[in-house]
Amino acid sequence: MITNLLVANRGEIALRIFRTCRELGIGTVAVHSDPDAKAPHVTAADAAVRLPGAAPADTYLRVDAVVSAALAAGADAVHPGYGFLSENAEFARAVLDAGLLWVGPSPESIELMGSKVESKRVVAAAGVSVLPELDPEEITEDDLPVLVKASAGGGGRGMRVVRERAELAEAVSAARAEAASAFGDDAVFCERFLEHGRHIEVQVLADGHGTVWSVGERECSIQRRHQKVVEEAPSGVDERTRRRLFEAARAVCRAVDYVGAGTVEFLVTDDGEYYFLEMNTRLQVEHPVTECVTGLDLVAWQLRIAEGRALEGEPPRPRGHAIEARLYAEDPRADWRPGSGTLHRFAVRDVRAEFEVPDRYGVRLDSGVVDGTEVSVHYDPMLAKVIAWGPDRTSAARMLAGALASARVHGPVTNRDLLVAVLRHPDFLSGDTHTDFLTRHADRVLTAGPDGTVVRLSALAAALADAAHNRSCAPVLGSLPAGWRNVPSAPQTKTYRHGELDLVVRYRATRTGPVSEDHPEVTVVSVTPEQVVLECDGVRRPFHVSRYPGLVAVDSPLGAVSLAPVPRFTDPSAELAEGSLVAPMPGTVARVVVSAGDEVRAGQPLLWLEAMKMEHRVAAPTDGVVTELAVAEGAQVEQGAVLAVVTPRESTDVEAKEEPA
Repeated sequence: MITNLLVANRGEIALRIFRTCRELGIGTVAVHSDPDAKAPHVTAADAAVRLPGAAPADTYLRVDAVVSAALAAGADAVHPGYGFLSENAEFARAVLDAGLLWVGPSPESIELMGSKVESKRVVAAAGVSVLPELDPEEITEDDLPVLVKASAGGGGRGMRVVRERAELAEAVSAARAEAASAFGDDAVFCERFLEHGRHIEVQVLADGHGTVWSVGERECSIQRRHQKVVEEAPSGVDERTRRRLFEAARAVCRAVDYVGAGTVEFLVTDDGEYYFLEMNTRLQVEHPVTECVTGLDLVAWQLRIAEGRALEGEPPRPRGHAIEARLYAEDPRADWRPGSGTLHRFAVRDVRAEFEVPDRYGVRLDSGVVDGTEVSVHYDPMLAKVIAWGPDRTSAARMLAGALASARVHGPVTNRDLLVAVLRHPDFLSGDTHTDFLTRHADRVLTAGPDGTVVRLSALAAALADAAHNRSCAPVLGSLPAGWRNVPSAPQTKTYRHGELDLVVRYRATRTGPVSEDHPEVTVVSVTPEQVVLECDGVRRPFHVSRYPGLVAVDSPLGAVSLAPVPRFTDPSAELAEGSLVAPMPGTVARVVVSAGDEVRAGQPLLWLEAMKMEHRVAAPTDGVVTELAVAEGAQVEQGAVLAVVTPRESTDVEAKEEPA
């Protein structure tokens, strides 16, 4: 029996496993990096062991350090979670060699399925359809488009779609670099890219006595950068295709003597053909949707199977429908740029259960963040998984969209508006959920968010609430309305920045209350430092205002708006030179491909920043000359730091003409 379990992971992953351990009476041990010293998963565990350092390579990916932590804390078993070392055969062997119980499949099974190239050979030999592997050196125009994939990992890392033969070499090189950074293995391969397929995965449970369950399937086709953002169970495939996928998944498990929980992933075409993609030899991020519709606790079954227990009977049939949305700290409008910094407020309304199946239809929340959590550049930017379980698909989608739209998320920019737009999109609701969904509907979902009117009303509410806050803090005459004058005078003004837009708010304080100069049709019903009620066209709505350093967050039934107060006076020394390229997020300079003095063209890559396990290209904004290169490979940079300066060609031409003879 397992009595004390170390979870070799962090965040919501560790918290999810701890929840089941508490229910089963198993002690828990957390590990943590230095940035995670005060993280929720650390305080939730019975014991915690520090892994000195910050970067994953120095902490959560250190096999020796994690095994030593388990022994030091008196653990008798190790659960890898998902991500980090969860599919590392060397880690599994080290755990077993240390005399500890490994909660997962055998190292041999992990090894076979860990290489996408080798796994496809094994699976094909078992009679399961696969997409042929293509040698990058032999690809012709007739093979395009192709997908370059990392052999040793997933999650969208090390993956590139190539549509032009001339782009292949650069794509392979970039994929190799990203794969080496993320997985320690730069091996990549190519396969035919199917533009319009469905990503369907089968959850499996296999015990050590020869029984294999196909525990339902999940639809995971809504993806960005080949990484899932919305998942659901059951999928929309027909019953015949479902049975064929279940049979194929069991065949894969038997081919590698699989034991434990795992996921077999397939690409399914509209005519019902399917192709094996990969097997994840671990629990999946999206496992909560399967738990909701089956009532199973998959973590509990992982632990039972590791203890030698047998599966009995048949897997339960699904009840209702569940949909999960991954809430990320990232900006879809800015090429999915990840965010970091303080998450000041995080609250999802009407949550019925956390890390477990609700007792009835409702919203489940699996999250590793709380108010004040620092979103680190070192780790994946996922903040939470919000799951809705309803009697049918439409009910679940409506419930989930409502929960996300009403959530208070104050801090780094998130993909919340995109998720709501997807869940309310008519094509999604009709079941048209193919892997190219975000590409086909980019004009609607990538730009989703409050419109200009809502932003301006939110800015007005922010200005009035700020003024009320200032008056409440005033040492004298605090009861007077802000800006009140006994004689006519100029209006009060306040400026905020929303994205690239500056919003100037003008209002007057009158005997009957504040009046907007810019929105005469709006009536200010009431004002407090935390809430402003505005009436527009006969409809009253509350605007909730929260203030933090450099941020004013406004939440209303019309949408959430983040505003940055603009100071009345700016520091001239803060002005950047023309053509300066600044870091869009904190990170490490992974590669630099230009030197000072080089001529560059608009869009040409200059360097790559590595942040949150992904590489982000920094390109020249215009034709010109690199007049300054401020960083070198390996340098750590903060958000806003100058990386390089590209002087436009027109400017350099003028300077050359003016140079004295």
